[in-house]
Amino acid sequence: MTTSRSEAARSSRQPLSLVPDRDCPLCPRLVAFREANRAREPLWHNAPVAPFGDIKARLLIVGLAPGMQGANRTGRPFTGDYAGDLLYTTLLEYGFAKGQYRARPDDGLKLVDCRIANAVHCVPPQNKPLPVEINTCRQFLAANLAVMPNLRAIVALGRIAHDTVLKPLNLKGSQAPFGHGAVHQAGAFRLYDSYHCSRYNTNTRVLTPDMFRSVFAKVKADLD
Repeated sequence: MTTSRSEAARSSRQPLSLVPDRDCPLCPRLVAFREANRAREPLWHNAPVAPFGDIKARLLIVGLAPGMQGANRTGRPFTGDYAGDLLYTTLLEYGFAKGQYRARPDDGLKLVDCRIANAVHCVPPQNKPLPVEINTCRQFLAANLAVMPNLRAIVALGRIAHDTVLKPLNLKGSQAPFGHGAVHQAGAFRLYDSYHCSRYNTNTRVLTPDMFRSVFAKVKADLD
């Protein structure tokens, strides 16, 4: 099956935009949650979180949504919570980042041939977006896929990210079932699956650091 970036863009059926507006009105529940967070923590980011990294990168990492204490606070994906500790340490190890990760957006960390986005751009209550919110926000992920000229590899962190990526790639779930360490071909793209690098998954040993590193070792080997 072949998939072009123009097809990915058309699948969104929306004007090309890489990130929702700061006051995006599309998901009423998330809007109400955002407004409550702004009132409680006015110095936090409390807005849709833009992708991080070069649009010319060959690797796109797709997460679930901003964490309350992480990206929702700092404004940079996976920055300020445990998931970012594991993700950025791994990216540094495999050459997809350089500098030092200090859990804040001004730490000087740079991504190398890598970009990070989320399936849902606003923090959801209890870190659980609703299906309608996932479907509504997919247009922005599709737009990112469409404008990355060198994209070759996509890492989906968790089942929701995996399922969200399938539609813009014109893949059915039966063609590309989610499984940690699974690799799926979609035309010029390869989709790599990983359990999400959340504290819960690592504390329960659903995901170990070695399991996580193995995914990026495979991506690195395939891109080299």
